[in-house]
Amino acid sequence: MNMIRLVEAFNLFLAVLFTVAYFYQLVYLVIGLVKRRRWKQPEAVRYHRYAAVISARNEAGVIGELIHSLKQQNYPARLLDVYVVADNCTDDTAQVSRRAGAIVYERFNQVKKGKGYALDYLFRTLAREGRDRYDAYLIFDADNLVDPNFVLEMNKTFDRGDYGAITCYRNSRNFGANWISAGYAIWFLREARFLNFPRMLLGTNCHVSGTGFLISADVIRENKGWPYHLLTEDIEFSVSCALKGRRIGYCDKAVIYDEQPTTFRQSWDQRLRWSKGFYQVDVNYGTGLVKGMLQKPSRKSWSCYDMFMTVAPGMLLTLVTIAFNLVVCFACLGQPAYIVRRIMDVSGSFMLSTVVSFYVGLLIYGLLTVLCEWKQIQMPAGKKLLYVFTFPIFMFTYIPISLAALVQKVEWKPIYHTGSQKSLGKAA
Repeated sequence: MNMIRLVEAFNLFLAVLFTVAYFYQLVYLVIGLVKRRRWKQPEAVRYHRYAAVISARNEAGVIGELIHSLKQQNYPARLLDVYVVADNCTDDTAQVSRRAGAIVYERFNQVKKGKGYALDYLFRTLAREGRDRYDAYLIFDADNLVDPNFVLEMNKTFDRGDYGAITCYRNSRNFGANWISAGYAIWFLREARFLNFPRMLLGTNCHVSGTGFLISADVIRENKGWPYHLLTEDIEFSVSCALKGRRIGYCDKAVIYDEQPTTFRQSWDQRLRWSKGFYQVDVNYGTGLVKGMLQKPSRKSWSCYDMFMTVAPGMLLTLVTIAFNLVVCFACLGQPAYIVRRIMDVSGSFMLSTVVSFYVGLLIYGLLTVLCEWKQIQMPAGKKLLYVFTFPIFMFTYIPISLAALVQKVEWKPIYHTGSQKSLGKAA
């Protein structure tokens, strides 16, 4: 019976620990539900000068659309330059970009591959050539389309002078392609609605996410480029900001449309890189985040805690607890029958409730996200609701991905885009 009590105590401890650790995200959820329409952004005092930066590898099929959407911004054209880093391209990405009106730099380096190195190359090159006379940089991926008011709205937030970086509202241009693209889209809409928006209202740090974000030129000069080269360089940058007390804001009205993978093979490769990158961030920055969050309560210490919970391997820890209960079940098979039944009941109930809670929690989050962002998702109502139910399944596929990322060597791989579907909505 001691074993039974030990298992019950262990499972209860973990359940309470996870609930307490992530409870703050329920607070964010409530804020996202009740505060949405009350935020008014003041007009900017002046127009700032920006450089839109696109890192692209073999993106000739879509990059022209992005550059066109940047050239059509409701913002003074003289204050917005467009740069493309054609990174290790074997197609005509550079030529297409030049014809579309971008300033193009071609980079060839098969050792230092990836977006982080490409951005670092461009920032250092602009500084060396004396062309870095910008107030801030806008970072995009080649498959993005940009709302006509994106720069105008970003400028309003940046003009406040409070932020070293600003992230945006990330919608999808191919939400309805299939359950995979829909899973991505719901996740990013959830991040905007129920994470970054509440953080902005509460005055805590937001997180940049891959694309569609602004970085102050002062930050680039301070860093002497872009020294973030882990597999998830965006999360690495967000962690660095939390540790340094540098603020990241969120602009709810600045909207981009991102193309998501539609095949499981590409989705696996991309999320495997993300998972591996999160582990890299844990190893390199975990201790610093713990020290930061244990400091005197402040905006910085809370940002460190929020960031620590974001990069914490929650999926992996959940799998460890399930594995522990499985081991206990197998280990007790030689015990008397009444002990075996009792342990099976305790461990079996815990594992089943964990899986069911995981599915139901994701289902609720997905449903609330789709209902709240209903007008921003341009597809028939039936498909919207269908993808609410497939969203937890999409997230469950992170289980084998998280395990594979532990043991596999992962390198940056390009995700190829077609630009064939455009599900464009209006700003939130």
